Amino acid sequence: MAAELSLEGVGFSYEDAAPILEKIDLEIPAGQFVCLLGASGSGKSTLLRLLAGLQFPDQGRLLQNGKPITGPGFDRGVVFQDYALFPWMTVVDNIAIAIGKAQPGTRKADCRAQAVDYLGKVGLESAVGQYPFELSGGMRQRAAIARALALRSPVLLMDEPFGALDPTNRARLQDLLTEAWETEATKKTIVFVTHDIDEALYLGDRVVVLGSTPGRLIADLPVPFARHRDRRSLFDSSGFHALRESIAETLAADTLRQLVAA
Repeated sequence: MAAELSLEGVGFSYEDAAPILEKIDLEIPAGQFVCLLGASGSGKSTLLRLLAGLQFPDQGRLLQNGKPITGPGFDRGVVFQDYALFPWMTVVDNIAIAIGKAQPGTRKADCRAQAVDYLGKVGLESAVGQYPFELSGGMRQRAAIARALALRSPVLLMDEPFGALDPTNRARLQDLLTEAWETEATKKTIVFVTHDIDEALYLGDRVVVLGSTPGRLIADLPVPFARHRDRRSLFDSSGFHALRESIAETLAADTLRQLVAA
C-alpha cells in the first residue's frame, strides 16, 4: 500500500528548550489504523499536532500523499479529548456547519440532512436538537466523532479522545469507532494517540511506540489479531497477553534507560 502519511527525520522543540521529538521516520499506508502509544511526555500529542498542521517541525518534513503538510486542512479531520463543540449551537448545527465548510456550495438543508445521518451512525438520533451542555461527556465525544466522520476526510487524527471517559463509555466508543471505520467503503487512515496498551491493541492494525525525553520511535509492531474483534475473547487470548507484555517491557526498559542517564 502507498503511504498516505510520511514522516522523514522529524524533530521538534520549543525555541531553545530540549527537543520534544527527535528523528521520527514513519510511513503510514492509506486505510491503516495506527495507534501511537507512549508514556506522558513522549511527544505523542505534539506529533499529532504536527500531522494536523497546527505546528511545524524544526527538522525533517511531513508529507501527505507525497506533498508537504503546510497547515490544517479538510483532508485531515481531528478529534481532541475536549470535544471542541460550539456551545451556542445545537449538536446537529455543530456538524452541519462543518460539512458546509468542507463542502462549499452544499445547500444548508443538505448539510443538515448529512449531519442527522452521521449522528445516527454514532447513536445520537435523539440528540440532534440538543446543545453540548445538555449531553454527557460520552455523548459529546460521539458528536465530535460524528463531525469528524462527516467531513469525509481521508485521514482522521485522534488525540486520546476517550481518555476522560469512564471505562464503560470508553469501551462503547471504542466499539463505535471501529464499527464506523470497518464499515466504510473506503477506510480512513487513522492515527490514534493513547497511553493505554489494551486500547492500542484492541483498536489498531499497528502500534507505534514512542520513548520519552526526547520522543523517539522505539517500537513499530503489527497487530496480528483478525477483525472484527471480540473484546472478551481477545483480552483472554495468550497472543494478546504476550504482545501486551512485550510492549510493556519495551516501555519499562526505556524508562529505566532515562533514569540511568539522569
